[in-house]
Amino acid sequence: MDEKSYYSRLLIALLMVLCFGVIVLQYICPTSDCQLLHLASLSSRLGSRAPGDRMNGAGAGDPYSSEDGALVRFVPRFNFTTKDLNRAVDFNIKGDDVIVFLHIQKTGGTTFGRHLVRNIQLERPCECHAGQKKCTCYRPGKRDTWLFSRFSTGWTCGLHADWTELTNCVPSYMSNREAQERRGIPSRNYYYITILRDPVWRYLSEWRHVQRGATWKASKHICDGRLPTLTELPSCYTGDDWSGCSLDEFMACPYNLANNRQTRMLADLSLVGCYNLSIMSESQRWVMLLESAKRNLRNMAFFGLTEYQRKTQYLFEQTFRLAFIAPFTQLNGTRAASVEVEPETQRRIRELNQWDVELYEYARDLFLQRFQYARQQERREARQRRLQERRKLRAKVKPWWGVTGKAVFKPTKEPSMTEQYPAFSEEKEVDAGQKLESETEGQVEDNWLEEDDNETILDYLENVEQWR
Repeated sequence: MDEKSYYSRLLIALLMVLCFGVIVLQYICPTSDCQLLHLASLSSRLGSRAPGDRMNGAGAGDPYSSEDGALVRFVPRFNFTTKDLNRAVDFNIKGDDVIVFLHIQKTGGTTFGRHLVRNIQLERPCECHAGQKKCTCYRPGKRDTWLFSRFSTGWTCGLHADWTELTNCVPSYMSNREAQERRGIPSRNYYYITILRDPVWRYLSEWRHVQRGATWKASKHICDGRLPTLTELPSCYTGDDWSGCSLDEFMACPYNLANNRQTRMLADLSLVGCYNLSIMSESQRWVMLLESAKRNLRNMAFFGLTEYQRKTQYLFEQTFRLAFIAPFTQLNGTRAASVEVEPETQRRIRELNQWDVELYEYARDLFLQRFQYARQQERREARQRRLQERRKLRAKVKPWWGVTGKAVFKPTKEPSMTEQYPAFSEEKEVDAGQKLESETEGQVEDNWLEEDDNETILDYLENVEQWR
C-alpha cells in the first residue's frame, strides 16, 4: 500500500511539473511562432502524414514539407479559379495524347527531361541506350511516341523552341510523321509542360554557361512563319561565341535574350509583332507579353519549379496519373549558387528581369496553391474511402453483436419478453431494441475515435504546413 501511495504521489508531482512548464512556456513565448515550432516538432513525431501519402522508407516524414527548412507559412496573393487549380488530365498513353516539354534554358530542364524518359513507371518503358542522347518512347503496342522532348524526339522544332514555335510546329510535325498510321483518327490532345526557376539564379546560371562558350546559335526563333532579321535580333558578340565575358558585359548588352527569357519563351510573340520592336513601345510590348505568358502558363497541363523538386514531382504525378520510380532530389549546389553576387548586382539583375520576376511570383503562387488543392483533394478522397470501409465493417459487425433489426436478440424457442413480463409493453420492447442497436453502433464508432482525433491533428498540421 505504501508503494502504491509513493507512485501516486510521484505521478502527481510529475503532472504538476508538466503543467508548470506549459504555463511558463506560454508566458515566455505566447506568439504563434512558438506554436508553429511545437507543431513542427509534433509533425515530425507523427510523421506529418496526410491520408493517402506515400512514405519513402520506414519512419520517413512528410516528403512535401518545406524544402528549404523555412518556417514561413505560404500566404496566397492571387485568386485562381477551381479550373486553374485542378489540372488533373485524362492522359491516355495508349491512345493518341502527347506530352510536349517546353525546355527553357538553365531551369533544370535537362534533369527533368531525363526523369521523363528514365524515371517513370510505364507498361512499356522508354528504351535508352548508353552513348545515345535520345530515347525511344513508344506507346504500349504501337510505334507511336507519347512524349515530345529533347530526349525523345530531339530538337525537332528548333533548339530550345519557345511556346510560339512549339504550338505551331508540334501538331504539324506529329501529323506528318505518323500520317499513315493516323488515317481516319481524330486530332490528338497535346499537353504542354515546362519548368521555371528563380529569375536571378537562372540569369546567373545562363551567364556562367555562356561564359564557358555556349551560344545556342541553332535556335531558330521562328515567329509568324519567318526567322527574325539581324536588325530585329542583333548579336551581343562578334566572334564565334561570348566565352570569357564578365557579368557586367553580360548585363550591358541590350539585345541579350537572357533578359526576361522565361516571359518571352512562354508568351505568344505573334501578339506583339514577333521580334519587330517598332510596332509598339517597349513597356506596352512587355505588358502584353507578361499577360500572355501568365495565361499560357495557367492553361498548361503542368509546370514545375526548380526550387520545389518534391512538390514538382507530386503535381506531375497527380496531373498525369503517372508515378516516378525514384524521388526527385533538391540540389542547391549549382554553379550559379557558387557565384558570390553583391546585393547591388542582384538588384540590377532583378531590374533587367523585372518581367520574369513578376511572372515567377505569379507562377510560384499558382504552383503552391495547386499543390495545396491537390493535397486537400487527396485527403478528401482518402477520407471517403475510409468511410466506405467503415460502413462495410459496421455492416459485418452488427450481426456479430446480434443487431439484426428492430427485434434484437429475438429467441426462437424461448417465450418473448412480453410473455415473461406482461407489464413490459411491445412498444417499450421496440424502443429497447432501437436503443441497443444505437449503443452497438456507438461502440463500433468508438473503435475509430482515436484514429479520427489523430487525423484531425494531421489535417490541422497540413493547413499550417511550412512553406518557403
